[in-house]
Amino acid sequence: MSVIDSPRSTPQRKASRFNIEKWGWIYMRFSGVILVVLIFGHLFVNLVAGEGVKAIDFAFVAGKLANPFWIVWDMLLLWLALIHGANGMRSIVNDYARNKRLRLILLGAIGVSTAALLILGTLVLTTFDPCIGLTPDSALVEICEAQ
Repeated sequence: MSVIDSPRSTPQRKASRFNIEKWGWIYMRFSGVILVVLIFGHLFVNLVAGEGVKAIDFAFVAGKLANPFWIVWDMLLLWLALIHGANGMRSIVNDYARNKRLRLILLGAIGVSTAALLILGTLVLTTFDPCIGLTPDSALVEICEAQ
């Protein structure tokens, strides 16, 4: 008669200290809640509080980006939304890409595109200058002369 050892009697594999799936899941929940607030605030200010869609032009955006509060707001929106979306795409690739090489290529493409968009978006938000190439009849003359 042979005896089968209890499953707990075998040496347990040491758990990894950083579980990317767990932290990805947690990030999706928290970022989703924050994104709802940021998106509805963005839509309210751009579409409801002012004159609606017809008022959104270069001068409107330049005026908004002259205020550090809106730069931080838009930066949070950019970073949270891009990382949230990239994490979702990572989960989809991990679920459906069976070939290891294809999975690595797709994950690399997601990572590179996310990093590129984060860098470009951050540069636009932090270095935006509406006064470059200003003409005398521009709606931004008052803003640029005040600087």
